[in-house]
Order: sequence, then structure tokens, then C-alpha cells
Amino acid sequence: MNGVIVVGAGPAGLTAALSLARAAIPVTVLESGNEPPRQPRACTFHPATLDLLDGLGVAAPLVAGGRVVDRVQWRDRLGTVLAEMGMNRLDGLTRHPFRVHADQNALTPLLLRALAVYGDADVRFGARVDGVAEGGTGIRVRVGHTWTRARYLIAADGAQSTVRAALGLPFPRSGHIAQALRVFTDSPLDRMLPSLAPLTYVRDVQQSCTLFGLSDHWRIIFKIPVDGHEPLSQGNLSMLVRRALPGAGGPIRVAGADRFGLSRGVLPSYRCGRVLFVGDAAHLTSTVGGLNMNAGIHDAAEAAQVIAAVLRGRARPAALEAWAWRRRSVLMQRVLPRGETRLVGVREHDSARLAAAMDGLRAIAGDPDATRAYLAQASLLDNVPGRT
Repeated sequence: MNGVIVVGAGPAGLTAALSLARAAIPVTVLESGNEPPRQPRACTFHPATLDLLDGLGVAAPLVAGGRVVDRVQWRDRLGTVLAEMGMNRLDGLTRHPFRVHADQNALTPLLLRALAVYGDADVRFGARVDGVAEGGTGIRVRVGHTWTRARYLIAADGAQSTVRAALGLPFPRSGHIAQALRVFTDSPLDRMLPSLAPLTYVRDVQQSCTLFGLSDHWRIIFKIPVDGHEPLSQGNLSMLVRRALPGAGGPIRVAGADRFGLSRGVLPSYRCGRVLFVGDAAHLTSTVGGLNMNAGIHDAAEAAQVIAAVLRGRARPAALEAWAWRRRSVLMQRVLPRGETRLVGVREHDSARLAAAMDGLRAIAGDPDATRAYLAQASLLDNVPGRT
């Protein structure tokens, strides 16, 4: 009864659980699936998140298994480099002056392994939450015919949160404003496209995309109209990739593809009594670059810290409301406005606006202080308490 229930065993839920276990707070994780998710998801871990995960003892193996991104590049589809920034400009601001590209599913086994050493941490798969009830000094959660009690609950159960539904909370959500088409290739793009960076934004009024280099493959992300329903055939995908990257020195093999709607949903409050919402259960955004996932990991770690402080008598329960306000403010004021999906001049096929935007980026790239400030914001380093 003095512990915490975490619903959801994704990156946010397990980060919360490990943070609680390290603070000597008993924690029970309830995951509806029979195993951790395996489908490809977000793949960018930002410096601020790597610093956080380092404090939990899991950053080093994540970095070792992923691909280190030491520079960010913008180019046109013909291969001309329009601007480039070195992540080493963040030296002194972070212990990890780089991004790491690794699928978010690479993090979950690391968190589970770290969690396994704590005797007061219980992870239950195949445990779908059917009901939530708050009363007195605690909260009860029903799985099948069994109720489990705790002092607080952290809901990290994704965009289709059963906890949110059980509490009848509204989740204002925009319709799909566009779709993302994600193409996977095992072709060595960095050898086929000279000087290509592991993170490259192709910005061109004819065809834009974003290239993510992982340790064993590349992902090419396109933004397509919401009503685009062309079959994901090998021929169609190959033609789209050739159009986006005509300078590649050879054919690019398409190993797979998927598409998903881009929309936005944010809870009016991340707190409902003794329940705190984190990650996709609290916010769903259409930002590229893993910003939503990274923000969710920070939600979870900070929620666990605040709950631990309240349970240990080091903070008053009002600190929970302060946490909820702060985390929502971070999302609305810092994460959403800098979403990397904003293609100035591209969406409108406006070459003049695109040229002006690239001129601005080149000016930033040519100024070390401006580059440092730009990358610090893009890396969520101003998302950490005590930093500005």
C-alpha cells in the first residue's frame, strides 16, 4: 500500500519504475502485452535524455548499441550541403554532446534488466487494466478479477490509455493533419551520398525527407497528404526514394515501409487525483526526431522523483500538481513550437521562403554561440530543471 503502480512497460513506464526502485519505493508494473513492444518506433535519443538515462545506469549500453550522431546536416535533393552543425558545440552543457539513433525498443530490455535487481519491483506482463478507483489514502487498479492497491499510479500506457479511459478523462485531439511515410533501407546511404551525416534533412520544394542512420539500417521519413493512399508497393516506394535522392550512387534497396497519421493530443492536466500521466498517455504530438518520446521519458523520471519525495515526507502533495503544470508547460512552450516537422517554404512549394530559411540556418551554423544555443534547444537541454 506504500508503493506505486506503473501501467505500461514502454520506455516511459520503465523509466518511472526504475527511478522509483532506485529511491527504495516499492513498484508494480502492469503491462497489457505479453512482452515488450517490438514494432519500430521513435529512434532518436537526445543529449538531455542520455544524461538522464546515464543516471539510471543504462545510457552506456544504449550508446554502444546505437549510432552516435555527431553532426546534423541540411542538403537539397541533388546533394548540395546547405548547412551543417557539429554536436560537439554542446561540450560543457552535457555529458553526451551527441544524439544516439537506436529504436526505442532497444531501451526497454536495458531498463528491465536494471529493474530486475530490485526485490521490491514487480513487472507483470499480460496484465491489462480493467478499472481504476481512488479512495481514502490510496488507489486501486483492477486486472481481471484482482484488485491491486498502491498510494499512487503512474499511467504510461500509451496513446490509447486504458487508465485515461477508465477515469473518463477527455483527450482533446486534432484530426490527422498529415501522414508520415517511413521507408527502411539497408543500403549504405552514407557511402552512396558523399559527406552524408547520420541525421540529414533533405529540404527541397520538389521532394523533402529526413534521413536517420541507425547501426544496421537507414530510415527515410516523408510527410505525405492525409488522403494519400497509394499502395506501398516496391515500385512506388523505389520511385519516391529515387525522386528524393537522385544523387545516390546506385539503387537504394527498400527493405520495408509503413505509414501512420500525424495528429496532436494533450491532456488538459497530467494529474487526476492520485494518478499522474506521462508519455503518450499525456501527450501525442506529430514532431519528428523523437521529441515526444524523449519528453515522455523526462515526464516519467520527474514524476517518480516527485512521488518519492512525497512518500518520504520531503515534499507536500501539492508538489504533484506543480509537476503536472510544469511538464505540460514544457510540452506546450518548448517541445511543440520547435517540432522538426515545420518545413518552411517546402509545404507551400515556395522556393523563396525555403531559401530564406536555409540562409537563416547557415547564419546560425556559421556562429559558434548561435549553433550552441540552437542545438541546446533542439536537444531538450533547456527541458531539464535548473537549466535555461
